[in-house]
Amino acid sequence: MSLIRPTSEFTSRREEDESSSLGNPLHLPLGKGEEPTDSPPFQGGVRGGCRSSLSLNEAILASSSSVRDSIPEQHRAHFETLRQEIIDFAKAHDIPRESLTKPDALVEAAKKLSTPDLQRLALLLERFEYLLVHKEPQESTDPLEYVEKYYHLKKQYDSQVDLLKQVGILKEGAITGIDGNTYPIPTLEQITARLFEQRETLSTKHDQGFTKLLLVPFGMSLDALVETFKQFLLSYKQKNPTFDLDTNRPLWAWEEYQGADMGDSPKLVYHPQSFTEKDHGGKTKVQILEEQEDNQYPFPGWTIHFLQPSDPSNPDSPGFAHIPREGKGILQGKETPRPPLEAGQSSNEYLSTIQKAQDDEDSHYHGETGLTPEDWIMAFMIHLTQTGQPIDNFQNGIESISYLTGVFFPSHTVRVPYVYWLRSDRQVSLYYYDSSDQCESVGVRTSVIV
Repeated sequence: MSLIRPTSEFTSRREEDESSSLGNPLHLPLGKGEEPTDSPPFQGGVRGGCRSSLSLNEAILASSSSVRDSIPEQHRAHFETLRQEIIDFAKAHDIPRESLTKPDALVEAAKKLSTPDLQRLALLLERFEYLLVHKEPQESTDPLEYVEKYYHLKKQYDSQVDLLKQVGILKEGAITGIDGNTYPIPTLEQITARLFEQRETLSTKHDQGFTKLLLVPFGMSLDALVETFKQFLLSYKQKNPTFDLDTNRPLWAWEEYQGADMGDSPKLVYHPQSFTEKDHGGKTKVQILEEQEDNQYPFPGWTIHFLQPSDPSNPDSPGFAHIPREGKGILQGKETPRPPLEAGQSSNEYLSTIQKAQDDEDSHYHGETGLTPEDWIMAFMIHLTQTGQPIDNFQNGIESISYLTGVFFPSHTVRVPYVYWLRSDRQVSLYYYDSSDQCESVGVRTSVIV
């Protein structure tokens, strides 16, 4: 295995750059008047035997060097990080520091490494070389590394899996769907692969702050999830006595929510394209689960969302962003700033905006979707666990009630669910508005599904 895996991009760049040295261990620029030796290739990737005044020792082992100073200032911290990673790796694997300056000695030392460790060393050296040659960091081609860098996914995933286990949703790594089928939870590796595959498509949404993971057991019955939610609220109150909750009635729900996703003619329609009794384009939960099986959907029985964080300036801030009141939203995104969807419109208007954006790649809201009751319940539990505060506490005058435009009740004069924390009654409320109704304290929260 080569300790550096040269790419065609590297090769063409080196051929164009007369200052590159094929005789230098990391292709560092040669000193004035010096020539590369005719030493054989270093494991097929990096050649050795260089007599350059700019040695590998100066590049890796010296904390301050002309090589580092040749890197643009904005990338010098990356240079130092990579340099230190290589030094730390060598120390952890008993590779003498001096071997880093001697290709033959490094090859001998590397022979003792396991395949994963050898791959790690090769990757570190490759990235270090790329930085020195191109004067900018190399885009990661390792899915796990990419996802950790841009989403910090493992910590989010692990904490949500723990919550799913604690509240009893996840049993032996799976849920039971309303269709009787068993649906294993998507693994971290599966989600990582999906994000990596879609990284170009998702780049704009990432820039706009959609970095907060939400795992949703979509396939389980809504009744079971609501009951789990009630028990979660009571358990949270017991562990956190200062949480102001009506323990006699922690959750109030409109009677039509009961059994809304069950039966041959369920009351709740998912993923509608419009709020109309007919030709709404939506489906029942069972229909969606059947289609997931037929279409080999990567996460059957589950939906994987990314939402915006509670603090737009900090992607790692706990919990999820609230719905801003009119005139109070903050643009988010450096490359494609996204105007926030503020409260005050009808659910018809919000759904229309979301649907039009699906066919318009230039829309600020392209790729976004409205939430379902299942999504919101999971978001509430995660938000409360992470922040100690209920989400959508509209009576504080800052947050808003949330329309759930990912579903609706078509047989009741087209009613759209809305959900919120009712501070005055110390309870969660699941209710509805007619699709044309609008209120200054009611808005919509969207997510990106992968």
